[in-house]
Parts: sequence; C-alpha cells; structure tokens
Amino acid sequence: MKKKYLASSKDKKDWLDFIKNIGNISPKSEDFSNIRADLIKVPKLDLHGFSLKESNQKVKKFITDCFNHGHKKLLIVTGKGSRSKSYDNPYVSEKLSILRYSVPAFVRTDENLSNKIIRISKAKINDGGDGAIYIFLKDNKKFKE
Repeated sequence: MKKKYLASSKDKKDWLDFIKNIGNISPKSEDFSNIRADLIKVPKLDLHGFSLKESNQKVKKFITDCFNHGHKKLLIVTGKGSRSKSYDNPYVSEKLSILRYSVPAFVRTDENLSNKIIRISKAKINDGGDGAIYIFLKDNKKFKE
C-alpha cells in the first residue's frame, strides 16, 4: 500500500495563491494562437489599379524594405487582369496591365531583387489564388551584395 503524500504548508499556500489568481491565467491554446498569429503575419502589397511602371516601382521598394526588415514570406496581390485593356500583350497597357505575369518576370530579371529571393510561387486560394503570388526571401543576415 502506498503512503499518502502530506503536502507541506508551503505547498498548501502556493496552491491557495494559485486558485485565487486563476482568473488571470489565460488558456494555453489562446496564448499559442496569439503568438502564432504574430509569427505568421505576412506583409502584403495590393497592386490593383496601378500601371506596370508604378507596380514595378512599388514592388521593388516593397521587396527591398521587407528584406531589410527580415521578413521571409511576402504576398503580392496582382489581380487576374480580367478587366485589363490588354489581352494580347500583357506587358503593354494604357492604364492597367496584366500584372499577374509581368510582376514575377520583373522580379526575376531585376538583378538586385533576384539576389534577395529564394522563389516565387502562386498564392493559396484564401490569399488570392491566381491573382496573387508569394515571394520567399533569403535571410538578410547572410546576404552579401
């Protein structure tokens, strides 16, 4: 037969203090979800309504700033180009362009930007699907221009 554990007066006091302050303790799942939400925030750039030239300037600044701040994953919303006036040539448009194709091409061909990225991929459906891309960046601490 096992002996009963007799709690010391310090253990009893600690337990009573814990019970009195139990309202101040949040559930572990809530703490985890709040921390996770902060960790997985992805910087986002929405290019709806911008011309090709404006978009390229914004993308260059956005990627450079995010890289300098140590972000690893970016979301760029280009739109699908369904309302663009240019269907034959996605690189030419008076006001809007099909940025869906031209932005990834711009990033890959700009030497300064391409040195900072690991890869470009299509976004998940809940982040924009065909009308958005993810850009994964290298670690800026290891980067040497």
